[in-house]
Amino acid sequence: MRYANLIARLLASAALGAAASAASARTLDVVASFTVLADVVQQVGGDHVRVKSLVPANGDPHEFEPSPNDAKAIKSADVTFVSGEGLESWFQRLAKAAGYNGKPVVASNGVKTQKMEEDGKTVTDPHVWNTPLNVIVWTGNIEKALAAADPQDAADFKANAAKYVQELQDLNAYAHAKFDATPKDLRKVLTSHDAFGYFGKEYGVTFLSPLGLSTETEASAAGVAKLIDQIRREKVKIYFIENSNDPRLVKQIAEATGAEPGGVLYVESLSPPDGPAPTYARMLRNSVDKIADAIAKQSSAAAESR
Repeated sequence: MRYANLIARLLASAALGAAASAASARTLDVVASFTVLADVVQQVGGDHVRVKSLVPANGDPHEFEPSPNDAKAIKSADVTFVSGEGLESWFQRLAKAAGYNGKPVVASNGVKTQKMEEDGKTVTDPHVWNTPLNVIVWTGNIEKALAAADPQDAADFKANAAKYVQELQDLNAYAHAKFDATPKDLRKVLTSHDAFGYFGKEYGVTFLSPLGLSTETEASAAGVAKLIDQIRREKVKIYFIENSNDPRLVKQIAEATGAEPGGVLYVESLSPPDGPAPTYARMLRNSVDKIADAIAKQSSAAAESR
């Protein structure tokens, strides 16, 4: 009987221990500013995070207008993430209105940023994620922030981050293999706005566009005329529209220059789950494939015209 009682007590103790362990395990409520960042947080957090993106799929992070539900999400979040570098100018206003007392984790801390001249001012290009090497920096910052918020699952965050970094390194190698064999003077395409600066620097591609770093800027008639002359002079034959902003201006320029459509690029926003760019990795691969195909087409046309 004594043995039976002992076994019963041990089983009860084990059950209490299991219950305590289950109770201590948690799922972090995380808010990220836009879909690209939200996906990377999800890749690192795995099953331990519940991630909400404030800017929805196909949304423009420059011109986002938050809702009361977004304020509620921030107020109740365990961790919030922004990319930084001036991209989410609306985030601090939203956080203040929501009564959120925490500080967002700036995922781009540590990225070597690029400067550009725009309207006579030197500004930082915020589109850092358009090379996987910068997203590796994001990944490290995200891992640290999640581990600080949930130390119990730090080992899982570390393993997830290591696996994802390898995927990003492979993606960078894939992109270089696509572009490096083509002469740099033929790596030119027309897009809606200056969102591909980091991509262009890493892979030697020149992007011509009528708008600056933000879709909130306006193109001048003189600037558009100058761009049309450049496109004709440099024989840029392919243009792309972007999923998250108005395509009308770039289409008008294409009509004036004879450039042909190359498809849709996902540069600041993921597609819905059933689209071609539901994750960051698929988004970047989609851009690489489409741009590389356009450059190959231009190269063939140039060779035939000689």
